[in-house]
Order: sequence, then C-alpha cells, then structure tokens
Amino acid sequence: MKIVMLHGINHNMFGKRDPKQYGTITLDQINDSLHQLGKELGVSVECFQTNSEGEMSERIHKAYFDNVDAVLINAGAWTHYSYGIRDALAILTCPIVELHMSNIHAREAFRHVSVFAEIVTGQICGFGADSYLLALRAAVNAAKAK
Repeated sequence: MKIVMLHGINHNMFGKRDPKQYGTITLDQINDSLHQLGKELGVSVECFQTNSEGEMSERIHKAYFDNVDAVLINAGAWTHYSYGIRDALAILTCPIVELHMSNIHAREAFRHVSVFAEIVTGQICGFGADSYLLALRAAVNAAKAK
C-alpha cells in the first residue's frame, strides 16, 4: 500500500515557526515518525513538501497517475483559500485525509473554513505532531475499507 503525505506552504520551517502553535518538532522529525509508523503498518509513505501551489498540484496529479492508495494533506494556509489545490485533490479516487497540527477551529476565523472539507474523507486537527500519525492510521483504514 502506498500513501503520499503532502506538506504545504511554510512547513519546511517547522521547528522555527510559531512554536506556541506548532511546537519545536521539525519536518524531518515528522517525516521520520510517519515512515516508522508506516513500517509498523506495512505501508510505504512518501513525503513531499513545497511552498509552490503549482508544484503541489503537480504532485497531486502524480499521485493520481501513480494510483496511490491514500493521500494525507496538511496544506497549511492553502487549506483556507486554494481552489486550485482543491480541484486537483478532487481528481483523486483514493481516500484523502486533511490534517493540521493546531486546532484550526480554535484559531483565527479565516482558519475555520477548509475549502477541501467537501471532498476529503475526513479531517484531523489539534493534536500537534500526533495529528500526522492519527491521519496515517485513518488513511490506511479507509484505504483497506475501499
């Protein structure tokens, strides 16, 4: 089973950016924990991060052509306004799990809205770095049920 983890804008700055919201964990540490859990679950996890909307859309298209089993996405701020990424995600036929480290519903009002909500399988937020691991477990279960 192949799972793709898509990290959005500014996530390369985890560990430096707003530690109150995101802690001090780095993107490499998050990816390492995803790979470790993937091994335990018997799945392959490929991680991708970009600060470019176009590159993110291209990677989503590649996931479609690669016929991946599930996609995890933490698009960061793009979650709240990128209809381009939303439309790319809508092409996928596999389960999609949207995730966020912070509780987006307890933050600024603009973060309460996800333009992806109508097309994703589910959302996980507010559990810090554990949101990634919870999302991976949910995606694997959803892919198995499909």
